[in-house]
Amino acid sequence: MKKSTTLAVVILLVVALANACKKSSNDNGSDTGTVDCSTITTTFSGSVSPLMGASCAKSGCHNSGSLNGPGALTTYIQIFNAKAQIRTAVASGAMPRDASFTAAQKATITCWIDAGAPNN
Repeated sequence: MKKSTTLAVVILLVVALANACKKSSNDNGSDTGTVDCSTITTTFSGSVSPLMGASCAKSGCHNSGSLNGPGALTTYIQIFNAKAQIRTAVASGAMPRDASFTAAQKATITCWIDAGAPNN
């Protein structure tokens, strides 16, 4: 009986520690990745590029020469080519790793991608 109790405690600790090291997909409120884009106006140059530059295309993440995830995300072409991965990571809250996008920032990126990711 004592061995099974000890084993159960060890298993619970391992699970708790493993979950503590993950970034929650709901760090910034609940977000399923579904947004009403009919009320959101977004452009690459005015909205998306500044967000990507400040939160993604920086040292240790997706700057020039990066091999993380989809690689560097410093130009329109790089971001356009990785749009599906970016949408999934942003909508789920998995990215950015060292911060959290607000709901409005997530909507800006996901709505731009859902609109075809135009270079505007």
